[in-house]
Amino acid sequence: MIKSKSIRPAGIVLAVFLTAGAVGAQENQQPYPTAPQPQYPQQQQYPPPQYPQQQTAPPQYPQQSQAPYPPAPAGQYPAAPAPVLAPQQLDQIVAPIALYSDPLLAQVLTASTYYSEIPDAATWANQHRYLTGAALAQAIQDDQLPFDPSVQALLPFPQVLDYMARNMAWTQALGNAVLAQRPEVMDAVQRRRQQAYDYGYLRSNPYERVEAVTPYNVEIIPVNPGAYYVPIYDPYVVYARPRSGFVGGAIRFGSAVSLGVSFAPWGWGGVGFGWRDHSIRVAGRPWERSWVNRRGYVAPYAIRPYSGRQMERHDMHEYHAHEEHHDDHHH
Repeated sequence: MIKSKSIRPAGIVLAVFLTAGAVGAQENQQPYPTAPQPQYPQQQQYPPPQYPQQQTAPPQYPQQSQAPYPPAPAGQYPAAPAPVLAPQQLDQIVAPIALYSDPLLAQVLTASTYYSEIPDAATWANQHRYLTGAALAQAIQDDQLPFDPSVQALLPFPQVLDYMARNMAWTQALGNAVLAQRPEVMDAVQRRRQQAYDYGYLRSNPYERVEAVTPYNVEIIPVNPGAYYVPIYDPYVVYARPRSGFVGGAIRFGSAVSLGVSFAPWGWGGVGFGWRDHSIRVAGRPWERSWVNRRGYVAPYAIRPYSGRQMERHDMHEYHAHEEHHDDHHH
């Protein structure tokens, strides 16, 4: 576990609910979770959170991020057959992230395969969210974090890691699907994007360029290659036929996350998809982790996770909620 010297609750709130269903073999033999559903508005305050391991009713989560997160699944790589999920289930899994830009989505998919590391990474990201740019990149290296490089690549996005850490059943299902059915996962992303495009929700905007190259080949590319925005949307809205006059504003964006050359070692600047051949490319090279080689795969990154004792080498800073300013935009 990563030890922290100070932490204050902060971040973007996502309220979610989990529903269940099952197809194929599951590693933990639990009911299959569908994608959690975000709820808005963002600026609402809630009482301190509780994190039950088993949820039988739609949970209400607080706006502010707060550790500890629910524990990561035990036994990440048991000897079990690969789970096989139906297209409808994969559509549900990718619904909350399918409209992320291609580079950010590729990093989320690869990081989800190391789901046991997500809670600790989310805690570290929340503790250091006052850092940005080169200072954040330096802190990641100074602290010699033990996470896989794909997980480290998401540390500039504490709101994304927070969402994944709060919904570990979903994150584990996503990671297993990426390992066992990557082509089908990518096809599900394209089905969701095509739906949002056909209904008029997914369009180019000042932050992202949407290119419908061919049917079911929709690319989402940042307008500024060094600036990434996390889209905020309700999956139950953007993948359904809109009522008249209700298309505008369904997808919003928070503040930009600037990733310059300092983050090139984590693959940024050379990450995306080969949609035709169902490949993920990180640092300009194929990412080829699968269900078969998941125990020994070494990613094509310049950064390697640290296997020894983690050390805090930089000054800590007490984060206060009023220090973060959200600049949501509509298109």
